[in-house]
Amino acid sequence: MTDRYAAYERLKFDKPEARILRITMDSPGRLNAADETMHDELGRIWKEVENDPDVSVAILRGAGDAFSAGGDFDMIDKMIDNFETRARVWKEARDLVYNVINCSKPIVSAMHGPAVGAGLVAGLLADISIAAKDARIIDGHTRLGVAAGDHAAIVWPLLCGMAKAKYYLLLCEPVSGEEAERIGLVSMCVDESKLQDTAVRIAQKLARGAPSAIRFTKYALNNWLRMAGPTFDNSLALEFLGFTSPEAEEGLASLREKRHPNFDPNSNL
Repeated sequence: MTDRYAAYERLKFDKPEARILRITMDSPGRLNAADETMHDELGRIWKEVENDPDVSVAILRGAGDAFSAGGDFDMIDKMIDNFETRARVWKEARDLVYNVINCSKPIVSAMHGPAVGAGLVAGLLADISIAAKDARIIDGHTRLGVAAGDHAAIVWPLLCGMAKAKYYLLLCEPVSGEEAERIGLVSMCVDESKLQDTAVRIAQKLARGAPSAIRFTKYALNNWLRMAGPTFDNSLALEFLGFTSPEAEEGLASLREKRHPNFDPNSNL
């Protein structure tokens, strides 16, 4: 691997085939939860992919038994308590979405186990998203007590329709890989035993294709997401406003204590 990837700590890299960069989210013992380091790296890596002349396609996957288990509790605690942390993570979250959308090279995601949080952002925004049949895709924002920001407001309604998007985003219901394929949330689902090989096979086809034609097509299609930029910016701002609320404090406490949250039913909204 080239020196451009040497400084990354939570992302590991290999090349299963020529011109294919495989990116593995790796946070041992934490089901690849996105701590402060990984959250930053997931935003930056797509510019590295964009600028690497030896890469035509990227694959994103998770190490071990999970794709990504969501946000790290310690990082969320800091976001609740500290404006500087909130502002930095807001910028990283913004960059993650726009850098995936604007990366000219195709991205393939291979999701298994729990797929939540920042990892899920890149997983669902990937150009070809593949899920294991028994993967558990969860957008857990409202369970935490904040608005469903990140990617959700722009990509879920586009992929699976507004009715399904509202059902899963308001209730934080898990979506299996099979159901995600059925409703159009992912490109396809396969048995977990075939997930990684399928991702490599699809990446190989992309790498052998006409690079300019593929990149132009991605650029044109992603204008649907760029047009929704104001919706994304609004949802992200509302999410981070929520981190200043008592609901986020209760949501985080309940997750740490592994209990149902006790949200105040009254709201002035």
